Amino acid sequence: MKADSIRTLYPALRLHVGELVEVRSAEEILATLDKQAKLEDLPFMPEMLKFCGKRFRVFKRADKACDTIQFTGMRRLQNTVHLEKLRCDGDEHGGCQARCMLFWKEAWLRRVPWHSQHSSTLKVEGECEAVTPLQREVLTKTTRDGGAPSNGQRFYCQATELWKATSRLPWWDVRQYARDLLSGNVTLGTFCRYILVGWFNLVQTRRGGCTFPYLEGRLRKTPIIALNLQPGELVKVKPVTEIVQTLDTRCRNRGLSFDVEMFGNCGGTYRVAGRVEKLIDEKTGKMKTLANPSILLDGAICPGFFHRLCPRSDHTFWREVWLKRVQEPGTGVGQGGNR
Repeated sequence: MKADSIRTLYPALRLHVGELVEVRSAEEILATLDKQAKLEDLPFMPEMLKFCGKRFRVFKRADKACDTIQFTGMRRLQNTVHLEKLRCDGDEHGGCQARCMLFWKEAWLRRVPWHSQHSSTLKVEGECEAVTPLQREVLTKTTRDGGAPSNGQRFYCQATELWKATSRLPWWDVRQYARDLLSGNVTLGTFCRYILVGWFNLVQTRRGGCTFPYLEGRLRKTPIIALNLQPGELVKVKPVTEIVQTLDTRCRNRGLSFDVEMFGNCGGTYRVAGRVEKLIDEKTGKMKTLANPSILLDGAICPGFFHRLCPRSDHTFWREVWLKRVQEPGTGVGQGGNR
């Protein structure tokens, strides 16, 4: 189906944060896709089929996203949202463990009328829609190039195709910040703090001073600790003063950056959501096996505050040397213990 026809059949919903939507049927969604299972260059992935026919709240409008492929800054999306708690499980992409937030074109959704909403709809409603083998086969064929893993098999997904599905968004385009406020992506208070911190850092940069937050690593070779953390374990993030002692001059530990967005998690207690031992390289599409696994923490996501209020909300990656176990009553498991 051509893009013009899709816009006519499925006009922009202009969804706001908190609105209730229903994911269209697999048949309806496949009718919007081209031969590469894309709409406006954004793939609909087989991992998303399980959500067809169910209802979810809009988590954020995905009007923009950080460029994690060419690293040119921010990229602009059209008529796209993130839905609450819906992440890619990687089942159809070689078991990728990145757990990226899914992007949903508004053409794949329908707004639920206010009179059809009930208190129970705050949770996912309904049974999974029956997906035909043909529908799954069509989408699964588009996740990889068909090459054998030994020949450098490449995957493609929303993350690898995001550059093609977006356009350049310069920092001086003030409309992006208006969209952030009007859609409910950020509160007025958060926006005001963002402006103040931004101006402070700009002045500091021009005068050669330290920006906020300030972080400086000094090591040439960084330490590593193997805690063998497993999903469900309780951990505490070490304070910044301890973490900085594990970083090199690029603020990395064993190649993994400690990002300024992670400052807010320092000192907090979290459950381990999972281990990242392999993931798809967004630039090449190849599966990477990590020499030093990273940890995902429940609730520790990138808030985007220092990245132009990016709403992408992907998990931040943590080295085990930045964490310590927390003893839970009655378990007998403490720091350095094993389960």
